Amino acid sequence: MSRFFVEPENIGTNLIIMNNPDDLHHMMKVLRLKEGDEVDISDGVRWEYRACIESLNREEAELKILDKQAFASEPSVEVTLFQGIPKQGKMETIIQKCVELGVYEIVPVFMDRTVVVDRGNFGKKIQRWNRVSAEAVKQCRRGIVPQVAEPVKTEELLRDRTGSGTPDLFGDFDLVLFPYENEKGTTIKEVLRAATAADSRPKRIAVMIGPEGGFSDEEANAIVAAGGKSVSLGKTILRTETAGMTALAMIMYELEM
Repeated sequence: MSRFFVEPENIGTNLIIMNNPDDLHHMMKVLRLKEGDEVDISDGVRWEYRACIESLNREEAELKILDKQAFASEPSVEVTLFQGIPKQGKMETIIQKCVELGVYEIVPVFMDRTVVVDRGNFGKKIQRWNRVSAEAVKQCRRGIVPQVAEPVKTEELLRDRTGSGTPDLFGDFDLVLFPYENEKGTTIKEVLRAATAADSRPKRIAVMIGPEGGFSDEEANAIVAAGGKSVSLGKTILRTETAGMTALAMIMYELEM
């Protein structure tokens, strides 16, 4: 069953109006859909619909709502991946696979050992990365399209926002996981199981992943001082494009399975 995303204002009580040219072209020319065919529609916020095509042309499609349900395929935990920006095309792989695994949002981060330089065209990369996210969602049939945010620098994340002199990087998260190659004592499993055993399970989790060269000592110390939980992902050192996926898979296993 094909899935499309429609703005909430285009969804009425009984009918859905689709007017995105790319979606209409995909429906008509690629999928060869016609009147009477059924599709899945998501509003990207809360609801998903089963709908039947009543009319379809190059300008607009009108669909009759057959069924309406709250998202069934979205994880209950929202995981934001703070990803040290990698070289070459690795970011697209990271986005694609993490979206499939259930990530809520991805924030690219310029870290001390990031090799990539912003030459003024990073906005185009963000647009492309968000298209990668949207395509991955269609494949895995999620209810929302995880956004790839504008890039930030580590020092911007660590900036004190409270005026108390204490970094407040992670004030919006219930748990901050900091997979670190130098961590030998605490595993991500231990931290997650301790969190699930607590009275309130974490609803929002942040995961910090370094670039190819890992974190500098100064970054690592600052992240821990800001509330990050230094954890090990196992006995081997993972590549940057593998570490985020691994951490996300472990989170989903412990909290969602």
